[in-house]
Amino acid sequence: MKINQSAMLMPSQQEECARLGQLLARLRMARQVKQADAALRAGLSRNTAYRLEKGEPGIALGQVLRYLQAISPGSTLLDLLSEKDPALLALSAREKTQRVRDLSAAEREELDF
Repeated sequence: MKINQSAMLMPSQQEECARLGQLLARLRMARQVKQADAALRAGLSRNTAYRLEKGEPGIALGQVLRYLQAISPGSTLLDLLSEKDPALLALSAREKTQRVRDLSAAEREELDF
């Protein structure tokens, strides 16, 4: 009988699983690795990699660690959770930098009070 792992977890634990999946996905994108390539390197199916990045709690810890190793060799789970990977820091910096554009006359009038 198949057990729904999500139903067995408290909401805070479900959030932790989702956060772990998001961090793995961000690290993979920061390192510019395709999901299919990361799955192949980790010995996982692409579907398992997708489920892992979505934070599905039924994924085995060994699969998580193999996927992390495929994306960022030498990284530990602690490195991932602390978000100290240089690629993640660079991605965050790129996301923060945005050009500021001038307001249109209508927007200036709207803000004038």
